[in-house]
Amino acid sequence: MAFKLIQCSHRHCVFTIDEDLRRFFLNDRSLLDCLFHAVRSVVLRMFFQRNKSKNFVPGFICVLHTFGRPLEWNPHIHCLITEGGFSDDGFWRVVKHFNYTLLRKSFQTALLNEMEKRIGPSFRKTKAHIYKKDSNGFYVFAKPNLCNTQSVIKYISRYLGRPVIALNRIDSYDGENVTFHYNRHEDNAFVKITVPALDFISLLIQHIPEPHYKMTRYYGLYARHRSGDKKLIKAVHPSKHKFLCSFSKWRNNIAVSFGYDPICCPNCKTTMTLTDLYFKHMRVSLEDLYERSMAKLKCRSA
Repeated sequence: MAFKLIQCSHRHCVFTIDEDLRRFFLNDRSLLDCLFHAVRSVVLRMFFQRNKSKNFVPGFICVLHTFGRPLEWNPHIHCLITEGGFSDDGFWRVVKHFNYTLLRKSFQTALLNEMEKRIGPSFRKTKAHIYKKDSNGFYVFAKPNLCNTQSVIKYISRYLGRPVIALNRIDSYDGENVTFHYNRHEDNAFVKITVPALDFISLLIQHIPEPHYKMTRYYGLYARHRSGDKKLIKAVHPSKHKFLCSFSKWRNNIAVSFGYDPICCPNCKTTMTLTDLYFKHMRVSLEDLYERSMAKLKCRSA
């Protein structure tokens, strides 16, 4: 992430929903995608309205959390947004003012519309009730700006790998009951709760995501496979260009992702020589791979 973040200040926003909507996401976890889609459309729209002709696009990272401090089911999105956008013609514009009234109401509208598309006409009654109940939109909370990139990395990493509950919040277990504590959001009051062990386990396992479900997603300038990404190298600090380019090599990718060198012998620490390649337990000819690569290269040059 350190090599991907743009050298600019970032804003941390939290997009929350009404309590009456939580049960829908618990009963059908596929609806959690609606949260990501709604946040994406709202943030892009806010920047697009800055200058529609230049189409300023920010970079933002969304992290889904389904738990609150009391471990209840409370799906919400943590979003890290660049305080600026990159236009189609290569111009960077700094954006310090975020219209939170627009964010609240736009997020409410976008999410309810997404849910109605997925659930169907049966959701319209709930939708009308939510509009009447939350006339000012859903609550969007913004934390102070994070100026330097290192602070941003440390801050967002807490949310990327954050467990449902930290061990230091579990006070005791007597064989039947579990006691844990938390500080209440509203007034920061200290609250201690004792629940049966099975109930405590139920609180935890409800937050286990579905297999292969992406809890962290990248949008805008941080999205993959963008046609304009080649221009973004200008926005990355020169000291990181070499490391950024090295990510295209499979050996470096494995080393960064899994923490070991794939062609270094774990016993004698000698660098091994690649002689054969296997795919699905079948040997792949290196000569064939070379010929295919050269054929593609010739087609491109032609």
